[in-house]
Amino acid sequence: MSGPDRFCDRLSRPRRIRRGATLTLVFASVLATGAATGSWSEVADEGRKSPAPSTRSVAASGDAADEAADAAAEAMADGKSGKKAAEDAVSRSGDRWGSVYSPGEYQEFEQALDGAYTGVGLWARRAADGRIEVSRVQRGGPAEQAGIREGDQLRSIDGKRVAGLPVTEVVSLLRGARAGTPVELGLERGTRAWSETLHRARLSTDSVTVTQLAGGAVMIKVESFTKGTGERVRSAVRDAPKGAGILLDLRGNSGGLVSEAVTAASGLVDGGLVATYDVRGRQKALHAERGGDTTRPVVALVDGGTMSAAELLTGALQDRGRAVVVGSKTFGKGSVQMPSRLPDGSVAELTVGHYRTPSGQAVDGRGITPDLEVEDGAETRAETVLTGLGPPS
Repeated sequence: MSGPDRFCDRLSRPRRIRRGATLTLVFASVLATGAATGSWSEVADEGRKSPAPSTRSVAASGDAADEAADAAAEAMADGKSGKKAAEDAVSRSGDRWGSVYSPGEYQEFEQALDGAYTGVGLWARRAADGRIEVSRVQRGGPAEQAGIREGDQLRSIDGKRVAGLPVTEVVSLLRGARAGTPVELGLERGTRAWSETLHRARLSTDSVTVTQLAGGAVMIKVESFTKGTGERVRSAVRDAPKGAGILLDLRGNSGGLVSEAVTAASGLVDGGLVATYDVRGRQKALHAERGGDTTRPVVALVDGGTMSAAELLTGALQDRGRAVVVGSKTFGKGSVQMPSRLPDGSVAELTVGHYRTPSGQAVDGRGITPDLEVEDGAETRAETVLTGLGPPS
């Protein structure tokens, strides 16, 4: 898979915890990941396992991390897979966003944050029944060139059936170390089933696209919040023609680095609160930098694929009266994950808290309701709204 659908934001230094005889390195980092019932991409997608809200308390996450570490250590002592044992422990925890990565998978995930990867250019998600679906296709990538479309079912990779597999494993099968290497995909669309051999390529996520609209406004399309995205958004706002309105298109944006979403907000507000979040009961806040452009009218365009860090940005602009939000209700991924390094080098990622918008609105499991709900023709309606907005008061 490829494309950004799952990214983390590190907000503090690593720390170590000890439980029994097991030493675990915990990266005290905050992740803003989202996904449609388990969506992932080669670059990293934001999905996980089940769309149903977890009934397990966040406070239990610390115990789950310790349990995963202990399970991995015991399995290694018995000559078994520490990663598999940790996956079982995370599954038992009831954490719908919990996941375990091998050292190689996590390294690929971190490299993807730089906005470049080797793959075929598609995002995938796991449906509630375990099937793997294509959730998005990158423009110009091998998958698009082969005619693969959003909604296609991914049945196999190099002959291995993928239904029911963890999405991280599907990602690992799709990605490769070198461009030019072949990978055979088994696909299904409606009643048609076929195989397609693609050749991996070195691709960039190109997370921000700026377009001058016919009416004079500027559309800033943000695909995901990889490294540098926030500053590119801020630059696009600064460079827009004087008096031009901004159409901020966050449709299909599955999130990314929280810090990049905060930087993007800094381009449109003059400091102030962007979001609050808790980590194991401790309340914290994220603030924008001063100096953003508060004179331009702004419309934020969202849909059901707007997740996580993208929802955080949407909520901040909406709550602070900085943007009119147009489109359909967002996905509702507002939880905080923390990755823990396990004894075998694998990484367990578990939920430790939740985000709230400046007004205190919870996002997780609820999403953000647009000011103007539009299903069909949302972009045209958003442009119309933008033309009717004057400078913010």
